[in-house]
Amino acid sequence: MSKKDRQAMARIFVTGSTAGVGRNAATRLLEQGHEVILHARNAKRAEDISGLAAQAQVLTGDLGDLAAVRRMAGYLNAIGPMDAIIHNAGIIDAQRNETPDGLLRVLMVNALAPYMLSLLAEQPARLIFTGSSMHRGHGEVLEDMEWTRRPWSSSSAYGESKLMVMALAAAFARRLDGVTCHTVDPGWVPTRMGGASAGDPLDQAHVTQCWLATGADEAGGYWHHMRRQRPDPKVEDPAFQDTVLARFSEMTGVPVP
Repeated sequence: MSKKDRQAMARIFVTGSTAGVGRNAATRLLEQGHEVILHARNAKRAEDISGLAAQAQVLTGDLGDLAAVRRMAGYLNAIGPMDAIIHNAGIIDAQRNETPDGLLRVLMVNALAPYMLSLLAEQPARLIFTGSSMHRGHGEVLEDMEWTRRPWSSSSAYGESKLMVMALAAAFARRLDGVTCHTVDPGWVPTRMGGASAGDPLDQAHVTQCWLATGADEAGGYWHHMRRQRPDPKVEDPAFQDTVLARFSEMTGVPVP
C-alpha cells in the first residue's frame, strides 16, 4: 500500500468512543472514509453508539482491567494491523479507587492501558496519546505513583497520570522503530468528565487527533489545537521515561520494548 493510499484509507482504533471527544473523533474519521474500530467499556455503553456501530466494529472492554485489555489487544490483532490507535479514553476519580488487579484506577485507565495496547497490538504506524495541561508541576510522582502514602487529590492524581502517559509516548518514540508517537492536549472541554463549565470548544478537541492519525506528515511531539507545545521537562528526560516504563512493565506484566 502506498503512503497516499494509506492516508486515504486508514484503519484506526479509538478508545473511549461512546461520547465526547472520542465519539467526535470516530464520527469525523468515518465521514472521511476511514475504517474505524470503536470502543465501549461495556455492552450498555455500546448502546450509546448504535448509530455509529452500523458503520464500524465495536470492541467492548474495561480499560481498568488487565485481562480485559489483553483480550482487546487480541481482538484488534484478529481484525488486522492498525494504522493508528487514538488513546482517547480517560477518567478522573473523586476518591482513590483500585482496579480488580489492585492498581490505582486512574493510572490504569489513563496510562497503563495505553501502554499495554500499544505494545500488545500488532505494531501500529501511529500512536496518538491524550495529554493535558494538568501534567505540569508534579514532583513526587515516582516516589508514590499509586497514591498509597499521600492524602488523595483527584486533580493531582489525574495530572500525574497524564505526565506519565506523556513520558511513555516520548519513550516509545525513542524505542519503537517505524512508529510515530504523538500526544495531544484536547483542552478543557465540556464533556462528561470535563463538566459543563469547561471553556475550550468541544468541536475542536478531536481535530488534531484525527489529523495526526491519518494524514499529518509530522514528527512526533506534543500538540494542542494543531500547534506544537513544550511539555514539562520531565517528559523529555530519558531517565524519567525509562523509570516510568520499567514500573509499567512490573505493574502490567508486559515487557518493556
